[in-house]
Amino acid sequence: MSGISRRRFLVTTAAATAVTGAGTAVAAAAEEGLSAAAGGPFDVTSADQQYADLVRGFNQRWVGTPDYVRMVTSPSQAVTAVQEAVNAGKRIAVRSGGHCYEPWVSDGIKVVVDMSQMNRVYFDSYRQAFAVEAGATIVEIYKTLYKTWGVTLPGGTCPTVGAGGHVVGGGYGALSRRHGLIVDHLYGVEVVVVDASGKARLVTATRDASDPNRDLWWAHTGGGGGNFGVVTRYLFRSPDAAGSTPQSLLPKPPASLLVNSVSWSWADLTEQSFGRILKNYGTWCENNASASSPYAGLFSQLKPGPKAAGSFSLTTEIDATLPGAEQLLDNFLAAVNQGTGVSFRVDERRTVPWLHGVEWPGFTGGGDPTNRFKGKSAYMRKTFTDAHVAAFYKHLTRPDYPYPGALVMISSYGGKVNTVSPTATAVSQRSSVMKLMYVNFWRDQSQDAWHEAWLREFYRDVYADTGGVPVSGDITDGCFVNYADGDLSNPAWNTSGVPWHNLYYGVNFPRLQQVKAKWDPKNIFRHAQSIPLPA
Repeated sequence: MSGISRRRFLVTTAAATAVTGAGTAVAAAAEEGLSAAAGGPFDVTSADQQYADLVRGFNQRWVGTPDYVRMVTSPSQAVTAVQEAVNAGKRIAVRSGGHCYEPWVSDGIKVVVDMSQMNRVYFDSYRQAFAVEAGATIVEIYKTLYKTWGVTLPGGTCPTVGAGGHVVGGGYGALSRRHGLIVDHLYGVEVVVVDASGKARLVTATRDASDPNRDLWWAHTGGGGGNFGVVTRYLFRSPDAAGSTPQSLLPKPPASLLVNSVSWSWADLTEQSFGRILKNYGTWCENNASASSPYAGLFSQLKPGPKAAGSFSLTTEIDATLPGAEQLLDNFLAAVNQGTGVSFRVDERRTVPWLHGVEWPGFTGGGDPTNRFKGKSAYMRKTFTDAHVAAFYKHLTRPDYPYPGALVMISSYGGKVNTVSPTATAVSQRSSVMKLMYVNFWRDQSQDAWHEAWLREFYRDVYADTGGVPVSGDITDGCFVNYADGDLSNPAWNTSGVPWHNLYYGVNFPRLQQVKAKWDPKNIFRHAQSIPLPA
């Protein structure tokens, strides 16, 4: 069979009234009708032309071979997709944006539920919250919220990331120092779960203290994707929102941004001057991590990469409407470069309207969906040590890795993020001043081992004093679950004695296990680093 497969015109049977909570049936039915108008569901199998595209995401290292990919356009279709997979005993996974760091949506998976066609962003007047379907990308969210209501969410800077995994992992971005994490504005979540009898159903859970499903909401404020069910939509309303109009329920972004990019040439740097840049940046982040800092409206990424790249950059944006924004930026750049004995080159400096700024390539990077990549992460509570600097310099200047397609993105962090209790959401890391992403990109499959080895050895040596991983302590505070890293489970690369789940979840892991046992007692939603059921 070519073109489309036999399930193209499958009729769903799940009722809209599966949404739980008194009084929601009418609202759910209306939403179901709006969603279903988009068509579907249908399956894509290996007989269909689209199959090769739909069994992979952005990371070309991971290509699955599921029996089919179910394309859904409504909550009830998602319920049916899960129920059919459970009834057939088929392993199931869900994909929204497809930014897969590890093979959680490919290894052993027989059914992939593709959420990409559920991408609406709208105001739910019944819930008095903004609804974001799981397949909506970050840039779609920003554009719709801002163009229609003049508001936004403090989510990520990569425009193609999907809401599905980004939110549940506790996503952060350029406005997080000012407004906190995206989950700090999460009012509710609508998710397909499977009970102990094997029945799939749609549940809405909110942060309301009286909500009997509140623990399911909490688990989706940083518990990571693929753990509890299939998210169909998120509901957003800031906890401190005042007023009754949509325009008053989420943060307003700056009207304009002063964006800036500078770079240092590796030819000008010694180990001492490179280390001074690294330490200066970390010290600045330490000294300006308060939510009341005049720099709360500044977000930056220092991006040291291998010497083979020739140079590395520091990209920055600051609220251009702040009094003295130009001088604040100049003071920041001077602080990072102080005492280095070298000069940086100004590559770009201009003021742009906010919505244009969210797609500024200084942060978005223009990712190539044909790449292979490997990533790692770390939270830091203080600036870099001498041992950190030595490991950075050693591996970035290694003569046996003359490759330009790698970097460490060191993001300024803290601010409003750190005003929230470590247990108020599932994100326990609430005292960090920097967030690091180690990553390299390549295309040639035959070079996988070379690139992976370099990144693993680099990371291991940076955190050698704590067993090769950033164990929670005085200086570091674990890892970011959205930058999934299977090596954290491997004793060859994690010799700390601290399990992977503690690195991701810290003090919140036991509670996440309790939520898992309650809402996914049959462990339907699982992968190599999913939250395990309690022993």
